[in-house]
Amino acid sequence: MSEVIITVRGEHELRVAPERATIHLSVSFEGPGRAEVVERVLAAAAPVREGVESRKEAGSVTEWSSQRMSVYAERPWNNEGRKLAPVYRASIDFTATFADFSEMSIWVTEISTDDGMSVGSIDWHLTPETEREVEREVATQAVGVAVSRAQAYAQALGLHDVTPREISDRGLMSTEGAAFKPVAMRGLAMDSAAAMEFQGEEITVSATVEGRFAAS
Repeated sequence: MSEVIITVRGEHELRVAPERATIHLSVSFEGPGRAEVVERVLAAAAPVREGVESRKEAGSVTEWSSQRMSVYAERPWNNEGRKLAPVYRASIDFTATFADFSEMSIWVTEISTDDGMSVGSIDWHLTPETEREVEREVATQAVGVAVSRAQAYAQALGLHDVTPREISDRGLMSTEGAAFKPVAMRGLAMDSAAAMEFQGEEITVSATVEGRFAAS
């Protein structure tokens, strides 16, 4: 039997416990006087800044930032279609990345009931080192799945020798057969578009590759 080209897809995913959590906070007040709301926001933001800075010094926070104060005014309408006196709103946004989740829970519990405090979303993620390691692992396993599928198809056809012609991330496979070139599979690296899905306290890292093999 002449050489047969086999095209397959390989997928793999890992669920990894997060190592970092980035929390988003906002301190805001509104009222009829600009100076008053600015003063209230500054007063409420001071203990937040002190609390997160002390936790960074202790090591439970890896990094944090705060945005410049935002102040604006709106003139609401009443039921009769008239514009009312201006209402001023001032706010300061904070983000803090925690390595110690229990300390984050304690701190959020402490500040969540403060006047003007709004606790936003929490982004769970990995350290860059772990992310690269996991991406390499899922990419390697995805290629292994593609190779196993190609071998299974070849054996079903009564063929035995399987040679890689092309391996790519999903959607990047060549369309012209004459352009196929063998690649070293051990050199395959995960691209930055690896899918990440946040589900509760687990991060799912997945990879999909496409492979084209020659079987004889």
